[in-house]
Amino acid sequence: MRICHIITRLIVGGAQENTILSCEGLHALGHEVTLIAGPTTGPEGSLVERAENGGYRYVQLPELIRSVNPWLDARAVRELRGMLGDLKPDIIHTHSSKAGIVGRFAAARLRGPKVVHTIHGMSFNRTQPWIVRTIYRALEKRAARFSHAIVGVADAMIEQAVRAGVCRRERCRTVYSGMEIEQFTPGRHDRRKIRAAWGFGPDDVVVGTVARLFRRKGYEQLLPIMSAAAKREPRLRFVWVGDGAQRRDYESELGRLGLRERTTLVGLVPPARVPEMIAGFDLLAHTSQWEGLPRVVVQSLLMCVPAVAFDIDGTPEVVLDGKTGRLIRLNDASGFADAICELAGDPAARTRFGAAGREHCRDRFDCRNMVRSLESLYAELLQKRRGG
Repeated sequence: MRICHIITRLIVGGAQENTILSCEGLHALGHEVTLIAGPTTGPEGSLVERAENGGYRYVQLPELIRSVNPWLDARAVRELRGMLGDLKPDIIHTHSSKAGIVGRFAAARLRGPKVVHTIHGMSFNRTQPWIVRTIYRALEKRAARFSHAIVGVADAMIEQAVRAGVCRRERCRTVYSGMEIEQFTPGRHDRRKIRAAWGFGPDDVVVGTVARLFRRKGYEQLLPIMSAAAKREPRLRFVWVGDGAQRRDYESELGRLGLRERTTLVGLVPPARVPEMIAGFDLLAHTSQWEGLPRVVVQSLLMCVPAVAFDIDGTPEVVLDGKTGRLIRLNDASGFADAICELAGDPAARTRFGAAGREHCRDRFDCRNMVRSLESLYAELLQKRRGG
């Protein structure tokens, strides 16, 4: 099959890692794969080098920027339409909100290709003003008319899209976002050495976070949670892995709360080092305000590190409350701090939750299963086309 994937910037992020793994896997299966992406900028890191060395065709489209710009967006639609006309793909697969809308509008007038869109996280969500949600919902509903299939990275994405009237359920399918699970193998890294590099000892309880230093990732909620938990549990130490535009603001707040000496900001690390970081954690704290599937929670559980997370979007499909971690009502800071302190004082529960989490995630989130599911979906769509 000739398959074209479209996404905006290739930063280090869940949607981007999912797309890269899909392109690599489909290419390895013998398909002719092209990835079209916009320019990659920002402090979040880049996956461009991996895309360039993936063995498939990688093309950068300068007009396909992340922010809304009517002039450039119209040009991006025209440029994409021309590129797709030349490529003549059997499958056009769009990812993320902006590329999903622009890419599907570009594909609308093309005859022949089947169009698939993956919802990595709803473009209209609880973090936005009402007018923004309304506009994005209308755009998603129109773009869905040009889609032969809608893929959700979690069941929750499908439920939200159907409930909002974006698309019909029969066009939807869940394909869990895949990981390179071999990288997330407990025992591969020297836990004591990692913690010593952070200045923490074997008796400290390390609560880690892996996320961009960006407002919707929940640091405004995490900071008071950390403060409340630290006052009750003196052994708690904190590690933040990631970088972003709000780093200075968060560092100032850590200082104001008296948490700076107990918190290590690792900064941005390559994706290949994320398992090493998680190996040093006792717990993962995930306070994101908006999710599709929380990939870092899956990765943490694969490393047998339990998670405490807010009960939103696809998170309950990963964090099974009382089995693989603790689910807390959205923005219940007191309940979140209670859960951290409870697990900090119960190493047996942490071990039990971590083992159950790895068992839950090992096959379900294997990237090879994701690629096979996508290949099967594409073949099914093309078979319908041949059958008239």
